[in-house]
Amino acid sequence: MTAKYAKDQSAGFTNRIERITIVGAGGTVGSTIVEELLATGRHTVTALTRPGSTNSLPAGLKTIAVSYDSSDGEAALVDALGGQQVLIICLSPQAAPDTNHRLVVAAAKAGVPYVMPNGWGWLWLDDEEKEKRIKSMHGEVVYQNLKDVEAQGVSSWICVRCSFWYEFSLYKSERNYDFTLPDKKVTFFDDGEKKIWTTTTRQVGRAVAKLFSLKELPEDENDQDLTVARWKNRPLVVGSFNVSQRDMLDSVHRVMGTTDEDWTITKESSVARRERGLKLMATDPSHRFVLALYASIFLPDEVSWFGKATFDQEEVDNQLLGLPKEDLDEATKRAVDIAVKMRQ
Repeated sequence: MTAKYAKDQSAGFTNRIERITIVGAGGTVGSTIVEELLATGRHTVTALTRPGSTNSLPAGLKTIAVSYDSSDGEAALVDALGGQQVLIICLSPQAAPDTNHRLVVAAAKAGVPYVMPNGWGWLWLDDEEKEKRIKSMHGEVVYQNLKDVEAQGVSSWICVRCSFWYEFSLYKSERNYDFTLPDKKVTFFDDGEKKIWTTTTRQVGRAVAKLFSLKELPEDENDQDLTVARWKNRPLVVGSFNVSQRDMLDSVHRVMGTTDEDWTITKESSVARRERGLKLMATDPSHRFVLALYASIFLPDEVSWFGKATFDQEEVDNQLLGLPKEDLDEATKRAVDIAVKMRQ
């Protein structure tokens, strides 16, 4: 493929990302991405919302209400995306299954150059890794969303490969990292010692904001600066902590001032847990899918890059983007505070 340089673009081209639209701006990761993008002062950020939405959105965010399901839903989406350079999709698990596809098609018809499709987790692109994608449950969904972008023949995708969100997974419920913080209960998968990679939503937001604050293209063949185009049809790989459930509990102890004696600690085989989740999906698909999904990353036979105990620095983009090294206990405290607030 012929390299593209800013010097070769048509008149009026500005070598920066100025206009970004996001779906799911009020969600767990979407809200953080919006805050970080707005903080740069470099972008006009627009949220696509549902008519009548009551979600609380950050100040400084433009909003356009679109009814995806109406007879003119696609036309309205295309119109809303006209002139946008990036579409970021952060859909709720409760969204209709074809929503990501509708957005991707509309982005192509509107000529949006870059799409971050729904799928914040992990990814294998090679055909020989299909078995891993399927076994991980989440990986194949993300892969198909990326292929959907490619199939339209217009937009390029960039996917954030970040594993599970740390605070969310710690406070959310026993289906995730299986901590019930207010009740001081935890279930270790196997012995609780397997280390995985996990990422804070704030670090994901920083990464997205750093990426789209770069030049879009190299100025010419001699320009070695980082550009958005470097990640065209490639994953942006971000990580915060390489920790086990044991490490997480130790951090919780430091934050809450507790010890193991204060907690109810049980154990469950990760293999058995995954199988239990798969069987329960027949009657409770949305919740038990999460049970099986989280167990998958802790399986003894590694199914994910984020299940690795160590990694090569070249595999992660933190350093390239200048992302900060985070403090585990600070992130844990955020999770604990949210859990306490939710219980009140």
